[in-house]
Amino acid sequence: MYGASTTMTTVLAYLDPGSGSMILQIIAGGLAAVAVTAKLYWNRILKFLRIRKDEPEAPKAEPAGTPE
Repeated sequence: MYGASTTMTTVLAYLDPGSGSMILQIIAGGLAAVAVTAKLYWNRILKFLRIRKDEPEAPKAEPAGTPE
């Protein structure tokens, strides 16, 4: 009557509490990874967006007590 196959199929899917917990851990881990990555590259991001200017590098001091 309606042309193509209109039969319903049964899908057997079950999410137990362990599956829900794992999904939450994956989401939390992903957010933590994004936060750590942003923290590591925060100064580069600010310089790229021209919010913060490049700071001149300070001259390196030689370690004390080295024989010449």
